[in-house]
Amino acid sequence: MVSHVPLRRRLDARPGGFRFGVSTAATCVESREPAADGVSIWDVFAAAPGRVTDGSGPREGPDHFTHWSSDVGLLADLGVDSYRLSLSWSALGEDAPGRPAMSFYQRLVDALVAAGIRPVVTLTHYDMPLTAMEAGGWLVSDTAEIFADHATDAVAALGDRVDAWVTMNAPFIHTALGYGVGIEAPGLTLLGGALIGAQHQLVGHGRAVQALRAGGARLVGIANAHTDVRPAGPEETDITAAALYDALHNHVFTDPLLGLGWPERLAGLGGAEEFDPTDADRAAIAAPLDFYGVNYYHPQWIAAEPENRTIPFAITEPPPDVPVDAFGWPADPAALTGTLLTLTRDHPELPPLWVTENGTQDTGGDDDGHRARYLVSHLSAVADAVDAGADVGGYFHWSLLDGWEFAEGLGRRFGLVSVDPVTRARTPKRSFGVYRDLLAGHRTA
Repeated sequence: MVSHVPLRRRLDARPGGFRFGVSTAATCVESREPAADGVSIWDVFAAAPGRVTDGSGPREGPDHFTHWSSDVGLLADLGVDSYRLSLSWSALGEDAPGRPAMSFYQRLVDALVAAGIRPVVTLTHYDMPLTAMEAGGWLVSDTAEIFADHATDAVAALGDRVDAWVTMNAPFIHTALGYGVGIEAPGLTLLGGALIGAQHQLVGHGRAVQALRAGGARLVGIANAHTDVRPAGPEETDITAAALYDALHNHVFTDPLLGLGWPERLAGLGGAEEFDPTDADRAAIAAPLDFYGVNYYHPQWIAAEPENRTIPFAITEPPPDVPVDAFGWPADPAALTGTLLTLTRDHPELPPLWVTENGTQDTGGDDDGHRARYLVSHLSAVADAVDAGADVGGYFHWSLLDGWEFAEGLGRRFGLVSVDPVTRARTPKRSFGVYRDLLAGHRTA
């Protein structure tokens, strides 16, 4: 669908309005010095040789912990109405209200509110205190209660000023990459056995929702990773493999939230049969949400791997006619429209959808025309979904700043603002100006 009406006007026409924002994560941007009792799983992961592509660590990011005030100024200049940040669960620990980290978040949230920007706070973005990991992490049920305590502390300290809460960011990605294949923290290689961690995260989400509601939270949701899954070829084996991957990526953390239970297609995979939630757990997992976050970047092509009995599929390269970025990620805005419409069609009971992450990467430089085009085309794709009947209430671009991108380190830059790795000086890129003009209501090519 092509519309000549400026994008902001198209989206603002949605009943109830539309929120425009950017997302960041504590591990990516804060560059915090880990305290003796505030070590993160990422501090340990990055310290191991060969774990991070360029050998860097989270302390080498853009130091939002120090430069937060000027970063709020950038947000105000950009013109977004919402800022999605995450709390460093590891920095807050068990006595959050009295810790320096919570004082930082209180100052940041106060400054956002004063600037007219709504804080959207994520309780964990792939983060966990090392102490919780040493006790079993998401492989044990007790972690759900530890996480609920974290939610209780956070809402007590910030709840009167936070507009919306996200319990977890993309728990499928954390499960698959952190517990399944070990290329992200905590670095475990449990393959199908990682699914028990997924199930404990579901309970943790449910317990956190209860804690946030009890603390008076305004809006509560979750941010799940979604993609458009495509068979790599026409063979039945590829089609079957793609269906299995779709069940993992798009349904493990969606179906149980909607009271549909564990996806049947996954019943035979390791870890799935170990989960036997109580009725109270099931009710907590499926508690109503105020919004449902969709993290979307690009479609995935899946091929069968019949010789691999543990993971009988492989993620393959996109077809040669599909445009890709500098790191091979395909750009397909129509797939975002399709993803939002599929969720709307298959799950009419879902609350309003928010695109909680969407972005692309570059290798450096301020004239990031590729990102500018990606941003506009994907916001247009959201507007197309709204026009076609999807209830989408927000869009958050990943990310405000060039940050430390987990296992990829500093080499992949997703920011609207470049950050000098030595001086931490901020320089808005071309895409920053394009998004600012779009938010101001100007026509954007």
